Amino acid sequence: MSKIKIFGLGGLSESGKNSYVVEVDNDIFVFDAGIKFASGNLLGIDYIVPDFSYLVKNRKRIKGLFVTHGHKENMGAVKDLVQDIPELKIYATKYTRFELIEDGVNSDNIILIKPHKKIPFGEVSIFPIAVSHSAPDSVMFVINTKDGAIAYTGDFIIDPSMSGAYDMDLGKIAYVGKQGVLCLLSESSFAEKDGHTSPNHRLVDFYSNVINHHDKRILFSVLPDHLYTIAEIFEAASNSHRKIVIMGKRLQNVVNFSKKEGYLDFNQEILGDLSNINDENAILLIMDDKTTPYANISKILNGYDKYVTLKNTDTIVFAEPRYDSTEKILVRLQNDLAMFGCDIETIPKDKEILHHASREDLMIMIKLLNPKFYMPVKGEYRYMVNNADIASTLKIPDSNILLKQNGDVVTFEDGKLIDNFARVKVDDVLIDGSSNDDVGDLVIKDREMLSENGIVLISATIDKRDKVLIVGPEVTTRGFIYVKDSQDMIKEIKHICEEIINSNITPKYVDFNQIKVEIREKLGNYLYQETECKPMIIAVVQEV
Repeated sequence: MSKIKIFGLGGLSESGKNSYVVEVDNDIFVFDAGIKFASGNLLGIDYIVPDFSYLVKNRKRIKGLFVTHGHKENMGAVKDLVQDIPELKIYATKYTRFELIEDGVNSDNIILIKPHKKIPFGEVSIFPIAVSHSAPDSVMFVINTKDGAIAYTGDFIIDPSMSGAYDMDLGKIAYVGKQGVLCLLSESSFAEKDGHTSPNHRLVDFYSNVINHHDKRILFSVLPDHLYTIAEIFEAASNSHRKIVIMGKRLQNVVNFSKKEGYLDFNQEILGDLSNINDENAILLIMDDKTTPYANISKILNGYDKYVTLKNTDTIVFAEPRYDSTEKILVRLQNDLAMFGCDIETIPKDKEILHHASREDLMIMIKLLNPKFYMPVKGEYRYMVNNADIASTLKIPDSNILLKQNGDVVTFEDGKLIDNFARVKVDDVLIDGSSNDDVGDLVIKDREMLSENGIVLISATIDKRDKVLIVGPEVTTRGFIYVKDSQDMIKEIKHICEEIINSNITPKYVDFNQIKVEIREKLGNYLYQETECKPMIIAVVQEV
């Protein structure tokens, strides 16, 4: 008797954290390992990863991790998984491999694959097929079993105009459909949108209009992993006689690699360097990061950037996807930029820059593969419901449409669906900083520290214009020492903190992060020497 199990460790009823498991008898195949970006109510949390404890427990059965493309929502947690399973083999195309290495994954773990080259695992094989997405070399995966194929689309759109590393092999997909597909797992992100995503994702004309209608410097805020957007900006600027300056190491690495490997095609002369930053008609590509949305543009606005000084004649273009969780941040930033005097350009609401399958795209994929069973994945629950409705309109029986939550196990025995209500334990793992420890443990430690040693709060205010300390440092303690009886210690605490703050102030820049780190370290050492206690130290330093 053959048995197939399918379940999500993440990505069901949520945006991001995509990770899906297909078990064929005793073998485990994992598809994607992504992160979810923390919303504003998760203070101090950088990102969220799936709970990989099931995979760690069953590590000897894992044949490999197969990554569809190089976006954080699908590969951002790979480094976390490899820390738990160092021997893990990761299968990825060339550009995805580059993104994984940039993200800190050891290249020794990565096995390079090509679309349409079968990867055998005994009686089972994995077949990657090229699909169109905003990341080059994106693929979907087909797991060939004796009971039929299991297909996972990853992210895709259907756009015949996309070519090269963005091309989609519809012929291969149709061929798989004719061989027999037991179950199709397909994305749901844009399932509520009518029609095709294409051509709304094409924005060369919009960028060209921006460049042609503004004769002064233009700053584009871009995500380094959205290479299609970067390519469109280069195309729009190709005849403008402007120099493009790349700001941000990660973004520079992406452009260099993409140019070398042929993913980007532009005349090398269009590239400028730091000497061109202040050119009247320069184009600056400013790297953004979804873990800290719009942080670099904010840094420039507030005068903290080492290289770029904002001018009121600048035009700021937000050439990146807008997400629900970042909408408020963006609005506040745009207001501040407008008050400074900058022109602001955003993608028109009727244009989509996210390369996800809309209703008609999904219909074509379902028709080509003609699956017996259909499982919506990748998206909030309402999007998954919309995706299920699409399958229903294409005459897939409701009993064969599998709407599941993370951890719900779909079981097939000899190709027949067995509803045994099995579940795998899953949870969110909250990541604070670069550590792969669940922040839950950190919170417990903080509470223990507070209960045993108390807290010391250091507050100070710096003049925003003159870059000098104007208030503080002030010292507040709770559960540690009684201030009135410890005046000498308080004076020394203030002295230590004042020296640290002043040493990290320059005429143009205040290194707030370094101030906080040094206060925690140096003040912590001093307090332990004096009291043999380790209170929690919090430094609050602000500008006015």
